[in-house]
Amino acid sequence: MKEPLFRGSACAIVTPFTPHEKEVDLSKFEELVEFQIVNNTQAIVVCGTTGEAATMTYEERSLCSRHAIVVSHGRVPVIAGTGSNNTDAAVRLSNNAEKEGVDGLLIVTPFYNKASQEGIIKHYEYISERVSTPIIVYNVPSRTGVDIKPETYAELSKINNVAGIKEANGNISAVAKTISLCNKRLPVYCGNDDQTVPMMALGAVGVISVAANVIPKTIQCLTELCFAQEYRRAADLQASLCELEEALFADVNPIPVKALMKLLHMCESTVRLPLTECNDICLNKLMSVAERMKTI
Repeated sequence: MKEPLFRGSACAIVTPFTPHEKEVDLSKFEELVEFQIVNNTQAIVVCGTTGEAATMTYEERSLCSRHAIVVSHGRVPVIAGTGSNNTDAAVRLSNNAEKEGVDGLLIVTPFYNKASQEGIIKHYEYISERVSTPIIVYNVPSRTGVDIKPETYAELSKINNVAGIKEANGNISAVAKTISLCNKRLPVYCGNDDQTVPMMALGAVGVISVAANVIPKTIQCLTELCFAQEYRRAADLQASLCELEEALFADVNPIPVKALMKLLHMCESTVRLPLTECNDICLNKLMSVAERMKTI
């Protein structure tokens, strides 16, 4: 197997914005990065879906990468989301992140264009020829309209600097087939918090987690139980997180996690359009979760 960029829990970290101007709050961002590191998170993923990269400028994305690197100071890898449905734009974003010194690139499948499986392979081949930093392929068909097939992963695993998969297609059978076809050449990371245990039981080496924004120690503990093959205890812990995980996806990510973080006095709940503030139904669920957080 290619050496994983990390093992265990990585936080798909939010990007905090100021409440009125909706500018990136870099001082708060630095606090959140430090909070993750001191609470056992094994890697920081900046400017991904949860980080609202889609509404951030290239300069803002570079700033977040740079500040995460400064704060982490080599203690954990920093991985930057640099995907685009424009292949050349993905290269530019990736080159910018490389200049900042990130340890890895999280590159989502081309969205909207609805590339074929051959197009997906060509997309990653083209990018990999123009970057030197390890790439984690990000498959999230609920957002992109494109699903990477296990056979396609087998081809992608042959690309030297494709170093892993973040799989968020929700299809456990497909995950099993992917791991089988790749013959363990390509590290797999769970992309859905509620599937961490079954995916790690199949051979995934960790999770890129939304929930880790608020419970980093717990998510890392969950992965450690799986590494120790204590799957009964891991399953019980996973089950205990159901209410939290359901609440975090009761509205479009990252609306709920930011709302919960505000309830927990971690950062503002501000999101950028076209996202809007949490609705009352979702907020009530989150308030219930916030009251229980001390027991998680």
